[in-house]
Amino acid sequence: MQSTPNNRMRGSWKFILGGALILIAVVYLIFSSTQASAEYFMTVDELKARGSAAVGQNLRISGAVDGSTIQYDPNSMNLSFKVAQVPGDNATVEAQGGLAAVLHAAVIDPKRARLNVIYNGPKPDLLKNEAQAIMTGHLGQDGSFYADELLLKCPTKYEQALPTQAANGN
Repeated sequence: MQSTPNNRMRGSWKFILGGALILIAVVYLIFSSTQASAEYFMTVDELKARGSAAVGQNLRISGAVDGSTIQYDPNSMNLSFKVAQVPGDNATVEAQGGLAAVLHAAVIDPKRARLNVIYNGPKPDLLKNEAQAIMTGHLGQDGSFYADELLLKCPTKYEQALPTQAANGN
């Protein structure tokens, strides 16, 4: 059986159409997974502005840990602490001197809005004064935030002066 130009042409179109469908599927999967994993977190002020409408909703909140409020019972693994309002916008954080400066200012300012956080689990090593806490959970009727997940960033742990050769461009 000999291959005719029409048979070869049909085979080429099937190959091109199949490749296009696979490419469209891959692009869709990348787009949908990116959208699903891009999670926005609220600030303490935004949560307080929602008031009772936020009670019971699954939320993601960010704030600066006030180290003087950390209480942990190793027997029951109950952990509570307060977080202070920090801006949610990276441009604002950079304009105010970076994350470490913003977290420090938030914790020492008694006028900043605060939120009581309750978490049950092992006490994280990075739970310290002026750490950034990003928590997923829900706001209770009592006004406390009940965290199911607790992520912490301690910017001062990673900030170091640039090595001399890097600063000089060598």
